[in-house]
Amino acid sequence: MESVEKEIRAALENYFEAMHSQDLECFDSVFHKNVTLYSAQGNELVLRPYALYRDQVVNRQSPKELGNPRADEVLMIDVISESMALAKVQLQMFGGIMQDYLNFVKIDGHWWIIAKLYEKVGEY
Repeated sequence: MESVEKEIRAALENYFEAMHSQDLECFDSVFHKNVTLYSAQGNELVLRPYALYRDQVVNRQSPKELGNPRADEVLMIDVISESMALAKVQLQMFGGIMQDYLNFVKIDGHWWIIAKLYEKVGEY
């Protein structure tokens, strides 16, 4: 399972770069086209499917463009099997400290994020 963790860490590097620079090549290499993002805001469940999330990323300035330093950390990786894993990460974006739970699945030899739960846990 050690090799699986290395593969997940490589996918997370693309995820962190996608979040910081909003590089769409990185974005498309890590988010599966059927991914959904989940959050709870104001007692409401917020769902963002791939197309909506990608459109939001395309139409906003990136943290990198705004001069924000890249500050990200892998807090935990749980390898479920050779084809499934969960990662808990923390990063800084748009003045907030975010924590995400990223569900990964390996399809045709490639690790994809298929679900993301995210929450703002602080300010910076």
